[in-house]
Amino acid sequence: VWTRAGVSVAAVTVMVGVAGCQDGATKAADEPVAQSPASAKQSPAEAVQAAYKKTAAAKSAKVRMTMSLPADSKAGGGTMEISGVQGWDPAVMDITVKGSMFKELAGAGGGEIPDAIRMVIANNVMYMDMGTANAAQLDGKRWLKLDLKAAAQAGGDDPVGFGGMDGLGNLNQDPAQQIALLLDSKNLKHVGSEQVEGVSAERYQGTLSFEEMLAANESSKVLSEADRAKLVESVKKAGLKGYDTNLWVNKEGYPVRMTVSMEMAGGKLDLDAHYSDYGSAATVQPPADSETFDLFGMLKEMGGAGSGA
Repeated sequence: VWTRAGVSVAAVTVMVGVAGCQDGATKAADEPVAQSPASAKQSPAEAVQAAYKKTAAAKSAKVRMTMSLPADSKAGGGTMEISGVQGWDPAVMDITVKGSMFKELAGAGGGEIPDAIRMVIANNVMYMDMGTANAAQLDGKRWLKLDLKAAAQAGGDDPVGFGGMDGLGNLNQDPAQQIALLLDSKNLKHVGSEQVEGVSAERYQGTLSFEEMLAANESSKVLSEADRAKLVESVKKAGLKGYDTNLWVNKEGYPVRMTVSMEMAGGKLDLDAHYSDYGSAATVQPPADSETFDLFGMLKEMGGAGSGA
């Protein structure tokens, strides 16, 4: 399924994985800023820094995100819609996923395809509610469990192949980290005041090349030279040149919308996220073990049983 996704999975993995923990967050936290991110007296960098601080301290928010590819893209095009709650201290997520792109990816695995799937991510483990009909094929257990860390390790040195599954776990990436990336943009600017679903917000815009993103990424420094070269080569094949980011901040200093566009050889990938209800750490409850079917555990057992299995 993930291989068939091609550019979609590669792009998402690169964006949320490579754009993860990086120096911009530390820079945003260390530099002094004024109290009101939406103040006209602030520079764009100061406003973004202040928005970072408010978002990081909030620990959670409701999120509604759409990922889209044009119909003529190599990955087949379509949309994937995500809605629910996410937390980043600790990193958790409880969302519903639907859309034409989702249906295509899910259909590659066979079986009955639900119109939407509830997905829970906690402790680097992803759980997917496969519905009652599919539960009959999973020993009566409707929740499919996938240990993202174990899957990534099994992927070896392939940064955007099966090992890229770890990047999917980072779909619940702290939005503050994404905001901090704007601080590394050399052309960060304040576009003006706009309405976002009836709420007045200040819009900020900036771009980053892939090379700038990789240079700012603290976690990428743990890669060996060989793995780093493979990552760069994979991105070059995908045709990714850079990231265009727009951020809308409300009068309270919280981001209410963020868009990221990535032009690639297989088509333009657009991510559009809306945030609301910022608050204390989100409570996400994974399903009980008795209700889950461990996909990766099953694959390991099959591998251990030899070629006959």
